[in-house]
Amino acid sequence: MSYPENSNRNLDLVRSVQRAFEANELGEIREQLALLHPSELADLLESLPASMREELWVHIESKAEGDVLVHASDPVRTGILEGMRPDEVAAATASLEIDDVADILQALPQEMVGEVLRSMDSQNRQRISAILDYPEDSAGGLMNVDTVAVRADVDVDVVLRYLRLLGENVPQRTDSLIVVDRQNVYLGLLPLATLLTAPAETLIGALMYLDADAIRAQTAANDVVTIFEQRDLLSAAVVDDDGHLLGRITIDDVVDVLREQNAHAVMSAAGLDENDDLFAPVLGAAKRRATWLAVNLATAFLAAGVI
Repeated sequence: MSYPENSNRNLDLVRSVQRAFEANELGEIREQLALLHPSELADLLESLPASMREELWVHIESKAEGDVLVHASDPVRTGILEGMRPDEVAAATASLEIDDVADILQALPQEMVGEVLRSMDSQNRQRISAILDYPEDSAGGLMNVDTVAVRADVDVDVVLRYLRLLGENVPQRTDSLIVVDRQNVYLGLLPLATLLTAPAETLIGALMYLDADAIRAQTAANDVVTIFEQRDLLSAAVVDDDGHLLGRITIDDVVDVLREQNAHAVMSAAGLDENDDLFAPVLGAAKRRATWLAVNLATAFLAAGVI
């Protein structure tokens, strides 16, 4: 939901950037862009014509490029990626979570995806390929393969020492640890709050939640949203048909699905596709919307005839 003050701020920013471009004040542009959050930069790119986006993109700090791509809409993201080399895409996404990198790569042609993967180290290549093996609109396509998995037969003290060893490598938005057996079969979840308040000698098997069902990798994204809503989940494990742990889905992934659904509903009401660029050339947009416009015109004539 956009609030009026945010809309006015974005409009003022767009006008300010346009004036700076016209005056060729590149220093002022960089100063303004450096103050914005990546999501605001993505909104700004979406508010500008395609030709101006390309000029603006070169002034965005390289460390923010990946996050901007994550927040950008599909048509804007695709347009930017088409102008980047595979090694540039790999560098821009190097600091992102694996599921976000997979989302970005899914917007690229298949041959370019292969080139980007070859630009990465073997570990990241394997992790991303594990997600790309599943449809984009499935639990497997939404999941992040980075998890913290522990066994049920170890105690709390061992797990706490393991977490300290991981340090900053603990995946973001980790609210629970995933409990598995020696064959990596999913057993249950262990909330961090439960772990931190339990006696050090307590076995993990005695603390884990056995009723926290995992989600099958082939589950449709819409069904994943329903599961999260009905069970008030923050995260959930993803498993294959044999119950082996593959990854996890977090609430931010579900929010992304909901945002796409809302965008589809709004755009469909206007006879548009969510992949349409609102700043695309008029002729191209008219061709894509010709059928819908013809139907709309025909119904208008029919209504006028009835009247």
